[in-house]
Amino acid sequence: MSASRTKLYVDKQNGKWMGVCAGIADYTGVDVIWVRVGAVMLTLLGGFPWTLVAYGMIAWMAPAKPYGLYESPEDEKFWQRVRSNPKRSTAEVRSKFRDIDRRLAEIESFYVGRNTRLADEIDRLR
Repeated sequence: MSASRTKLYVDKQNGKWMGVCAGIADYTGVDVIWVRVGAVMLTLLGGFPWTLVAYGMIAWMAPAKPYGLYESPEDEKFWQRVRSNPKRSTAEVRSKFRDIDRRLAEIESFYVGRNTRLADEIDRLR
């Protein structure tokens, strides 16, 4: 896939107006309702012209989210964790690989080691 999963996109499929709040919610992993409430509160509590200018700039500059960017909801959650804390995400991936490597070593030692039952079955098949 040529689209970057660590980039901020405007999510027009899930957006209400221009998709900026939905894109920010997708990027950060926060529920879109809270992002919209925060944007409205920030606008009403004194950031009136600047929040609208920032909203318009993001809508104009950010590319549209590609359709099918994530294969599954688990994939989406993984990339949200990568964006929020890349070091923790790489540590999780390394831990999973170590666990898989350990399990493969156990399987290998089972089949390569002295397993009389398996050897008898192989001899019987010959």
